[in-house]
Amino acid sequence: MSFCNSSWDVKIYIVTWNVSTKFPENISLNKLLGLENRPEQDTHLPDFFVIGLQEVNAQPQNTLFNLFKDDLWTQKFKEVLKERDYVVIKTEQMQGLLLSVFARRKHLLHLRQVETEYTRTGLGGIWGNKGAVSIRLNVYGSSICLVNSHLPAHDHMLEERISDYERIVQEQKFHIKAKESIFDHDYVFWFGDLNFRLTGEATTSADEIRAMVARDELKQLIEKDQLLLVRREGRAFQKLQERLPQFPPTFKFEHGTSEYDMKRRPAWTDRILYAVNENNYRNVRLTVEQTSYKSHPSYSISDHKPVTSEFTLKVYEDTTERTITFRPIDLWLVGEPNTIEYVIPTGFEESNADWIGIYRENFTSLSEYLAYEYTETYKDKQHQLNEQQIQHLQNTRTVQLTFSENVSLPLGERYQLLYFQSTGTRGVTGLVGISEPFAVEKRCPSPSFDDID
Repeated sequence: MSFCNSSWDVKIYIVTWNVSTKFPENISLNKLLGLENRPEQDTHLPDFFVIGLQEVNAQPQNTLFNLFKDDLWTQKFKEVLKERDYVVIKTEQMQGLLLSVFARRKHLLHLRQVETEYTRTGLGGIWGNKGAVSIRLNVYGSSICLVNSHLPAHDHMLEERISDYERIVQEQKFHIKAKESIFDHDYVFWFGDLNFRLTGEATTSADEIRAMVARDELKQLIEKDQLLLVRREGRAFQKLQERLPQFPPTFKFEHGTSEYDMKRRPAWTDRILYAVNENNYRNVRLTVEQTSYKSHPSYSISDHKPVTSEFTLKVYEDTTERTITFRPIDLWLVGEPNTIEYVIPTGFEESNADWIGIYRENFTSLSEYLAYEYTETYKDKQHQLNEQQIQHLQNTRTVQLTFSENVSLPLGERYQLLYFQSTGTRGVTGLVGISEPFAVEKRCPSPSFDDID
């Protein structure tokens, strides 16, 4: 990878929320996302929204529903963000753990090598009610790993939380060279219901913790935080940083209220941590600034309060990035084969599972393709070609691809073609080409003999 000196700031807004199996009915997510009521009122939109939820309702009937349609929470977030021209890049779910990444449309061609991973730690790794889901991707050449995790509950389960953290770090492996592990990445964001509690169970009761919160003695209280202590001791999360919470403990509340449920000792279970490998590259220095870290007590459907944090990252242009260019499509005829043309630039490396999808104009998710065709890569044919022919295929060239007459596109809408560079392994993919919008028509039938006077 080669960077030029051009750099700019990328802003990421992260949400973590244990939703306690509740559905997003009759609630507005605007305040949680830092948005105004109407899109035209928003003045400072982030480049990415990252949504990490825990205890999403994962009953069998809902799981079956999600095979064919986004889960209700993703739909709810999408409704809000599509009005602001965000696109769902990737969603990964493991039972109740859900992680989604939304990006502003203008960034789509600079997001590469997207891959997901998950680790089950419940019941010794058999059950996915605990563990982690993650999404890694390159953003303008910088690598980012996003980890949403749910660790074991209860005050006395500290050692199990540490053990699960270690297991997630060891087991999550990606198929990207030099970025195989979580902490190989330039930037790491780890968040979720980490379930760390407050020490002193025998000496500090739930009522005493509540009283300290009421007296705004948060600085004294956070010194009892298990996560802070294990980080200081180097036992877990030691590679990550955290601005200490200046908001009250986010667990546990009576449902529908902002009153603590005294059956549990209040604690900061819901956290967002980060890491940056500042010197991963010789000629540039990577930086991250955490610009906010807060809870949202007005949301009361769960026994947890959601937590959000905003970050500004420094990214540099990757000079090796290549983009596919589509030739203009004058007309797409429904019910007939349609041949498209695209230009592959010099230096572009085709993968053996590259594909081109047809999308509605202004699509809101990369999973919303209506039809697709795999491209033919020259790698499959190399054994049949001589050296001169192979060299020709490595230069800039125009390629044709025909879509079947069976592709059915509703009339009266406009569409776009998207080129995905994909290894086909665990869904490692990146969007590298977007066509201009085009219309579809149905050819008028030729007049029959009976139609002629």
